[in-house]
Amino acid sequence: MAEPTVKEVHVAVAVIVRNGRVLIARRPDHVHQGGLLEFPGGKVEPEETVQQALVREIAEETGLRVPPESLRPVIGIRHDYGDKRVFLDVWETDRAEGEPEGREGQPIEWRSPSELSDREFPAANRPIIRALRLPHRLALTGPVTDAGSGLSELKAALARMTPELMILRAPDLDAEAYLDFAHQAMTVCGGKATDLLLHGAPELLRSIPGARGVHLPWREAERLSERPVPADVWLGVSCHNAEQLRHAERLGADYVLLGAVQPTDSHPGRPALGWQAFAELVAQATVPVYGLGGLGLEDEEKARSLGAQGIAGIGFWWR
Repeated sequence: MAEPTVKEVHVAVAVIVRNGRVLIARRPDHVHQGGLLEFPGGKVEPEETVQQALVREIAEETGLRVPPESLRPVIGIRHDYGDKRVFLDVWETDRAEGEPEGREGQPIEWRSPSELSDREFPAANRPIIRALRLPHRLALTGPVTDAGSGLSELKAALARMTPELMILRAPDLDAEAYLDFAHQAMTVCGGKATDLLLHGAPELLRSIPGARGVHLPWREAERLSERPVPADVWLGVSCHNAEQLRHAERLGADYVLLGAVQPTDSHPGRPALGWQAFAELVAQATVPVYGLGGLGLEDEEKARSLGAQGIAGIGFWWR
């Protein structure tokens, strides 16, 4: 006899932001995943759009009024709990009106993204927490031929813009020169409150313990079968297609770079995805996705409107 098909439940999830904090609630003990924290939301009813479901659910659960046009996509997550399969359709608003209350008897509170812990939420919520903690712009360093000139370029770039998170990419340096560059860059970035991610093999973290994580180029990611770094540091992966995205997700990546979205001067002749293909891949991803390749600050809004975390690149901040 064939196994019964487990129906996927479409759940609208609201990230309600106010003064840098996010509204969360605690699930009743008697429901699925009871006792854990959750973001407001609920099942999308037949003939209802996700925006309509969010406006209704937020009003029913918290009493807040949300203008539908203020909602923007964050991420879509498919998760199989074994006994239940869900599609979390996550949207964000910073324009909720009124003062929230737990209208269904649930305790509610405002928390900063840094206070959200994986263990307090259902497993499917992990990518949402990552998306809330990650910035919408991820900076990459430009061409570096030696540690000295690279450091000067880095200081000049940080004087023009101070990104929250930066990937120290210098493929033209040998291993020893890269470590020297990274040690010096750590000091410079620390003074500017910019968190630094190393670029290359995960073993680099042992040599630069103050780094906030590591970004794996695809050549490094494809040889791995599990997450190579602790859960308390960032792990990023460069991807170019759906198969690579799936592999990054299996590794437990916290985010991916996806591109090139548009043609780039750094890779002349390489085919670009284009916005439509990029949007289709973002819709399939279960981790935050940054668009990369030929993008500027003016493209950040478009990328986010397609459900991406934002943009990553060199040109918008490096000389």
